[in-house]
Amino acid sequence: MKESPKILAIQFKYYGDAVMLTPALRAIHSHFPESELHVLVPEEVAPIFEHLPWLHHVWPMPRQRGHIRISQSWPVIRALRHEGFDQSVDFAGNDRGAMLSLLIGAQQRLGLINPGGFLGRRFCYHQHAVPTALAQHESLRLAHILSAWKIAPPSSLTPEIVIDSAEDAFAERLLPTGSVICHIASSQPKKEWPVRQWATFYTLAVAAGQQLVFTTAKGTREQALMDELRRVAPQALILPVIPELRQFLALLKRAEVFISGDTGPLHFAAGLGIPTISLFGPTAAARWAPQGNQHRFLTGTNCSCDGNVSICQNERHCLAEITPEQVLTCLQTVRG
Repeated sequence: MKESPKILAIQFKYYGDAVMLTPALRAIHSHFPESELHVLVPEEVAPIFEHLPWLHHVWPMPRQRGHIRISQSWPVIRALRHEGFDQSVDFAGNDRGAMLSLLIGAQQRLGLINPGGFLGRRFCYHQHAVPTALAQHESLRLAHILSAWKIAPPSSLTPEIVIDSAEDAFAERLLPTGSVICHIASSQPKKEWPVRQWATFYTLAVAAGQQLVFTTAKGTREQALMDELRRVAPQALILPVIPELRQFLALLKRAEVFISGDTGPLHFAAGLGIPTISLFGPTAAARWAPQGNQHRFLTGTNCSCDGNVSICQNERHCLAEITPEQVLTCLQTVRG
């Protein structure tokens, strides 16, 4: 193995997973400080990595979940093949990552072996990493893959995002100084705190002198949640949908505190160094909550939902057990 190899890291998963990859990428850079470190990610998550000073190049690839569009993907694959990578590591261990590893053709290919997938997936790699226990934090689990290269775990699990200051003016126009951003949606309804509890929390927080601003995602279901919040808390300040991830990251960077369930924007805020309060129930805080003294999490009751379902099957949503009073107390503690 070269002392300064040219390395490609591959990650085809979701927004939060992309942010939690950054400690592992830092570990690669620390181990091979003179190497060229590239990343290949879905184009929608590329802004997370664009301005990290220790990354040599970010390769965004168009994707549509469940479909492979060769006409869009092949130009990127061809360009990556021409780079002549010495090593590649696929952190996702899914079919797409395995096939891309094989097609790009680094001299040494490392991949995570997860159950399932197409029959020949394991043969796309020269070296294999086995998933660690689910009780570990996800950033540590990702870093463990690198033990095959004798790379030590990162000294810190703090994620890292650097944003372009060109978006600062946009964020200043939209977000009042001193705001607490509350993000009410997630990719799965089971991870969402009930809207009426958001409304009660808003009333309590405003009475306590806190300035709350609400955001959500652009999907139809997420917008319906915001419409419900407008009905039950008509005085709440609700931001318009921010279609560009770069602008949304700039907005988060201005926040005093960020509050949400287990969702991608929670990890964006943590990566930007913003104190967070996260609300957990159906997913494990020990694995997914942001790490560090400036972050807090609250948990509801134990959830018996199958991990593969998106909607809570319990008679009472486990997150509903987190009270608005608890969240306010946590917010006051974070803000000192």
